[in-house]
Amino acid sequence: METRLGVDIGGTFTDLVTIADGSVRVEKVASTPDAPERAVANGLETIADAAPPADIGFFAHGTTVATNAVLEGEFAETALVTNEGFRDALEIGRQNRPDIYDLHGTKPDSVVPRHRRYGVPGRLDARGEELEALDEDAVRELAADIDADSVAVSLLFAFENSTHEERVADILREAGVESVSLSSTVLPEIREYERTLATSLNAALRPVMDRYLGRLESELDDLGVTAPLRVMGSSGGIVDGETARTRPVETLLSGPAAGVRGAAHVAGRLGHENLLTMDMGGTSCDVSLVEGGDPVVTRDVEVGPYPVAVPMVDVHTVGSGGGSLAWLDEGGALRVGPNSAGADPGPVCYGRGGTDPTVTDAHCVLGRIDPGAFLGDVGGAVAAADSAFERLGDRLGVGRREAAAGVIEVANANLARALRVVSVERGYDPREFALVAFGGAGPLHATAVAAEVGVPEVLVPRAAGVLSALGLLVSDLTYDDSATRIRPWDDLDAETLESTLREFERVGTERVPDGLPVEHERYLDVRYVGQSFDLRVPAPDDIDAAALDTVAARFHERHEARYGHAARGEPLELVTVRVRTRGVVDPPDIDPPTDAGTADDAVRETRTVRFDGDRETPVYDRGELPTETELEGPAIVEGAESTVVVRPADFLTVERDGTLRLEVGR
Repeated sequence: METRLGVDIGGTFTDLVTIADGSVRVEKVASTPDAPERAVANGLETIADAAPPADIGFFAHGTTVATNAVLEGEFAETALVTNEGFRDALEIGRQNRPDIYDLHGTKPDSVVPRHRRYGVPGRLDARGEELEALDEDAVRELAADIDADSVAVSLLFAFENSTHEERVADILREAGVESVSLSSTVLPEIREYERTLATSLNAALRPVMDRYLGRLESELDDLGVTAPLRVMGSSGGIVDGETARTRPVETLLSGPAAGVRGAAHVAGRLGHENLLTMDMGGTSCDVSLVEGGDPVVTRDVEVGPYPVAVPMVDVHTVGSGGGSLAWLDEGGALRVGPNSAGADPGPVCYGRGGTDPTVTDAHCVLGRIDPGAFLGDVGGAVAAADSAFERLGDRLGVGRREAAAGVIEVANANLARALRVVSVERGYDPREFALVAFGGAGPLHATAVAAEVGVPEVLVPRAAGVLSALGLLVSDLTYDDSATRIRPWDDLDAETLESTLREFERVGTERVPDGLPVEHERYLDVRYVGQSFDLRVPAPDDIDAAALDTVAARFHERHEARYGHAARGEPLELVTVRVRTRGVVDPPDIDPPTDAGTADDAVRETRTVRFDGDRETPVYDRGELPTETELEGPAIVEGAESTVVVRPADFLTVERDGTLRLEVGR
C-alpha cells in the first residue's frame, strides 16, 4: 500500500501528513532551526510504525531554508558578472524605501559585495542584436581571479538573446566554477535591477540549498525512503529536487504557497472558488487570495529587504503568530510581535522555560485553549501564563484577563490589516469571499478577524493545523517559462508569438514525468504604451488576429477592475510571454470522518471562557463531532493540532468532509 507524505517545516513545528488508502495521519514535531533535516528525520521515525519508510511512494517537502537564508543574510560567497559599466546595478537599486520622509534611510546590503562584481566588454541592443562582440579574453581573465562559491551572470537584454550569457557560463565552467546562474534562465524579463537581483539571489542560495537537500536526501536514504524528493515552489506548484537545487530562488515562499494550495483544494470541494486564506503559525501569519480556484500569482513580492520578481503566490506576511510576544512601546502602548518566543522556549503555557507573555498564552488565560489537550502534561504552565499576564496587567493598570483580551484585540487588528492588503488594496471586496483559516493558531482568531474585515463565512479544514503539509499532497507539478518581448500591439506577428508559446509548452512538457497528464496555461503581460508596469492576461490556445483582439479586451477589463479606469482608445504593447505547464496530480481520496454519536457525545467539558464577558462554554472534541452537526456559539472545538473558537454570535456546521463552516455573526 503506497503512502503519500507531505512535510512542511515551520518556525516552531515541523508538520507531517500521510495519506494511505484514504486514511490520514497527522504528526507535529519540534522544528530544529540549526539543522531542519533533523526534524524531518525525527518525524519520519515517529510515524514509522504507521507509515514505514519503504511504503512512501510520494514525498513532497515545503522548506524555509531559502527564506531563512535571505532573512538572515546567510549567503554563499557569490560573484556577479555583468556588462562593463553596469556592475553597480545591485547597489543603485530603486528609489523605493519604506519611509519616503526618512532622510537617513539605508538600503539593504548588496547580495554581492562590490569587490566580487565584474564588468566585461560586449553589448546587445534592446532587440538582442549584437552591438559589440563579447570579449572572451576578458572573461577568461576574470574567471581566473574569481574567488567565490557561486557566480551570477546578468547581461543587458539577455532575455532577447542569451548567447553572450551562455558563452560566459561556458568559460566560467572551463575555469572550474561549478555553480553558475544565468539571468536568461532565472528571470528572462525586463527591469535590469530586478533581473540582476533575482539572479544574484539564486546564485547566493544555490550552495545553501544544495547542501541542505543533500543532507536531507542522505537522511531519507538512511531511513529507507526511496521516493524521489519533490519541493514546493513559490508559485503554487511542486518542482523536482534538481530544479529546487539549481533554481532555489523559486522556493522562497515554499511553505506559504503549499498552505494556499491546500486551502484552495479543500474549499473547492465545497464549491468555494473565491477565498481569502489565513495561515497563522507560531511566528507569523501569511494571508493570501484565491480567485476562481487558483491562488493569485504575482511578481511584486518582497522577501526580507529584497524585491524578488520571480512568480510567487501573492502572500502577505505579518509578524503575528501564536508565539508572538506582547510588549509595551516607549509610549506605553500595547504591541504584539514581530518578535516571537519561537520553538524554544515557546509560549509560557508550554512549560518549556518561557517567561514573556505571548498570543497563545493570552488564549490560555482567557480559557480558549488547554495546552494539556495537545501538549500532554504541562504541570504548572497554565499558572505560569497567568503570572505572566498579571505582570503585564500591572504595567497596563488592568487585570490579567483584561490584559490577555487586549493582546488578542491587537493581534486581530494586525491580521485584519493584512487581509485588507491582499483584498481591498488589490481591488477585491472581502464580502464576496470566504475565509479559510488554518495553521495552529488561525482558527482561534478566524471569526473575529472575518467580522472585522466583512467576510461572511469562515472555513476551517479538517487538517487545519497542518494544511500546508496537506497542500503538498494535492499540488500539481508546475513549471513556469517566460521571456520579455516588448513589441507594439498593432505590429505583433501572431505566427511568431504562437511559435514562442508552443516552444515554451514543449520545454515544459519535457520536464513532466511520464504518466502525468500535462496542461498548459498561456499568459501575455500587456500595458498601455508609456506605462511602466503591466498586467497579466490569459491568452487563447491558438494565437491569431481575433485572439489578439480578445486579449486586448481582457486587458482593458482587468485594468479597469484593478485601477478603476481603462483607456480603450490608447495603444497597447506586449511586454512578456508566459506559459505555465502543469503535470496534473490526482489528489488522493480521503476518508470522511465517522458519523457515530451525536454532538452531545463530543462534549469534553464545560469551561469558563472570556468573550464579551465570562461565559460557560462547551468544549467539543472535533474528532467526535459527526457531519451535519449544527451548533450555535459560544463553543470551543479542540482538534489534534488546532483549536476553533466559535464566538457567541457565530453558527457552526460540520460539512460532509469534516470541514467546519462558520457563519460570522449570524
